[in-house]
Amino acid sequence: MVTTLRPASAAASSKPRVLQLAIKEKPALYASYIPFFPEGGVFVPTPHEYRLGEGVYLLLTIVDDPQRYPVEGKVAWINPANASNHRPQGIGVRFPADDKARHLKVKIEEVLGAAEASGKPTNTI
Repeated sequence: MVTTLRPASAAASSKPRVLQLAIKEKPALYASYIPFFPEGGVFVPTPHEYRLGEGVYLLLTIVDDPQRYPVEGKVAWINPANASNHRPQGIGVRFPADDKARHLKVKIEEVLGAAEASGKPTNTI
């Protein structure tokens, strides 16, 4: 199960919009994780419109980990409404190239384990 909240501010501004994403199950983490970004990333289901390259501030919680991971990323993927293969509407957030994001990427890949290489369809590719 994935839980998302509406952005704190829908108005256009220079500040990144804040999103919260709680991924509570391993299959949902698999479907949301974007391993082909060198820094890692996650898919965030949202009905709100974003632009490629737009900054977002993501508060991410992953499977059974009480810690909330703050990520200041960029929109690098967009699934529009009515996307092919019944993929949900939303955005792919690319993690920044910093130590916090590298730690988060390692944490996600540890949780996923061998499932990461399963080849099953995800919310992005």
